[in-house]
Parts: sequence; structure tokens; C-alpha cells
Amino acid sequence: MYADRVLIRHQVSDSALRGIPRGNLSDLYPRWMGARDLLLHGRDPYSPEVTREIQTGYYGRPLDSSRPADPIDQQAFAYPLYVVFYLAPTVQLRFGIVQRAFFWILVSITAASVLFWLRMLGWRAAPCLQAAMLALSLGNLPVLQALKLQQLTLLVAALCAAAMALLVAGHPLTAGILLALATIKPQLVAPLLLWLGLWSLGDLRQRYRWAVSFLAGMAILCTGSEWLLPHWIGRFHEAVLAYQQYAQAIPTLEALLPSPWGRLVEVLFAAMTAALCLKGFRQPQNTREFQACTCLVLSVSVLVVPKFALYNHVLLIPALLFIARDRAKIWEEGGFVVRSILIAVAALLTWPWFSSVVLAGLSYILRQQSLELVWASPLWTLPQLPSAVAALMLLYTYQRTFAAPPKPGSS
Repeated sequence: MYADRVLIRHQVSDSALRGIPRGNLSDLYPRWMGARDLLLHGRDPYSPEVTREIQTGYYGRPLDSSRPADPIDQQAFAYPLYVVFYLAPTVQLRFGIVQRAFFWILVSITAASVLFWLRMLGWRAAPCLQAAMLALSLGNLPVLQALKLQQLTLLVAALCAAAMALLVAGHPLTAGILLALATIKPQLVAPLLLWLGLWSLGDLRQRYRWAVSFLAGMAILCTGSEWLLPHWIGRFHEAVLAYQQYAQAIPTLEALLPSPWGRLVEVLFAAMTAALCLKGFRQPQNTREFQACTCLVLSVSVLVVPKFALYNHVLLIPALLFIARDRAKIWEEGGFVVRSILIAVAALLTWPWFSSVVLAGLSYILRQQSLELVWASPLWTLPQLPSAVAALMLLYTYQRTFAAPPKPGSS
């Protein structure tokens, strides 16, 4: 209700005031339009001509650099070409139909991803508790934003969740194929793939199968893409470099902290995560150590991925489930710092729910001008959440991994 009555109203009024163009504003549209132009008309989806057509649908008109209020994000086709295979069945439909159907598909697979993460964690929660987890996951602001935008990050997260559940259940070949499909956003899955590659070296004779199926899946996707558009990899690389420039894409920590502290903290998080993964890479996939490293890697991914975007918080769901499951153990075994961070995570999670409910209620009483003063209050704690979750996972896992065992006879 907050999203419809407060957030979206603010965005519409702000766009009208500043002359910002508004079209369908669907992040699916640039990918769909690129797939449509390639498959139906044989046009290069990375070309400037297709980009201008995408802008016409996404923003309502092509962007004009002479207008200072125009967005800087060009909404070009900046995905690996094989994303067109996923959208091929839809290219002859009207986008309005595709947009509505895709929304409900994303709702379904996001709900399923929560259940997959529970399977990976081995948490057999009661049905009522699972229902509460589904409601909280689907109702949080980053997921609502991703659903509103039809963000493919939700698809990537669901594929990763299903792959990890299958890997833990002893189906590595299917898991590898799903991980290959998840690489439509390679920056999101790269840390997870690095962790799984290291984990495979812990018992290569038993764990190589997922890697073989992953590489086979990637070979099929890339070969098919090369057949559709020769030399697409170079075009994709150019599109990514251009995106980093016009979208001013920087990681979360570099957006929150002044230079060079953001980069230094990133390196610290990455180094400590790597140390913990090196310590636990021999553990089987059904152990708490494997679960902790997987959740840690995914949470750190949100910090180091070169894009500060709330919808990437969907990758925090497995870590939050891990923390919820082991909250009593974390509180009991953790010291003052760990307990303080646990309280901070709880507070950071609670504030958006509390403030959005209050604002939604006030929207029936106050005028829109009054709500404009505090419309962003539910978003205040969201940028800090990935850092708190990653720090909690990091310190608790580090404590369990490197803490010296008690001496015999000690109390």
C-alpha cells in the first residue's frame, strides 16, 4: 500500500514537476525489445538505432542530452545475447500482455526461491512459519521494487536458489545447468561460481559433475548466440563498458563511504570471505559450514557488485533465513559485537515495515504535499542493510571457524 499510495505518487508528481519522461518503465522491455528486433527483423540489439527504439517505449520518447532533467540511464541492451532465448516465445505478443504475465511469473518464482533456500539450509519450518517467510519476502520494499520493474534479478536469484537446493539434494548435473542459465546477469552469479569452483576442488572426484554441466550449458548458450549474432561477445563487452559510464555504476560500499574507504572496506570483506571459504571448502554440501559460506558469499556479492540497486537485496534472503534459523545460537555464541550487529540487522529490517505502514495510513489523512516531506523514510535503512548482514555472517562464521577450541578441563 505504501508503494502505491506514497512512493509511486511521489515519483509521478516529481517526474511531472521536473519534466522527466515516463513510459512503461519496465526493465524487461529493453531485453524484450532487443530479442524482438533480433529474432523477427535480424537487427543488432546492441546498436544505437535499437537503443533509441527501446527508449521510446521505456521513457515514452528517446532521451535528449540537451535536456538536463532527462535520465542518464540509456536503457540499452546490455545483457548477454542468450537472454533472447528466454524471451523468444514472447516476441510476437504485445508487450502489455508479456508485462502482466511476467509480473506473476516473477511473484511465483520468488516465492519458490524462498522454499528452495529453506531446502538448501535443511530448515524444515512449520507451514505457518513458511507462510510468514513468504509474506515477508514478497512484501519487502526491494522485492516490491523488483516486481514493479520486472527486474530479471528475481529470475537470476530463483535460478540460483533452485540450483543450490538441487546441489544439496544430490542433483549436480541439473544444478550446473541452472547456474549456466543464471549467468544472464554474470556480475551477480560470479562470486557464487567462484565459491562453488573452490568447493569442488575439495573433493574433485565427487564434485566435478556440476562444473561439467555448467560448462556444457555455457557452451550451448554461447554457441547458439554466436550463430544468431556473430561476434556478439565484443558487442556485449562494449555495451557493459558504456553502461558503467552512463549509469555511473558503483558498488554499494563506494556509494555509502567516501573514497578510498569504500574500496578498502570492499577489499576487506572480500579477503575475509575468501579466507573463510578456503577454510571450509572441503566441507560437504549438507553441512552448516557449507551453508554459512554460501550465504556469506551471496551477501557479500550485494556489496561488491558494480551497481547500487535495492532490488539486488533479493540475494540477502538466504543469509537472512540462515540468521533467523540460528538466531538463538548466534546470540548465545556471539560476543558483544556480534550481538550488537544482530540487533542492528533486526532494527534495519523492522524500520521499513513500520514506517511504510505508518505512511500508508497517513496517506488517507494528510495531503500529498505533506507526505512529500517524508516519502523516502522507509528507504533510509535499506542501503545499510547489506553491510550489516554481510558483517554479521562474516563475524559469526569467522568466530565459529577460527575460534580456538576450549582446553580440556576448562569450564
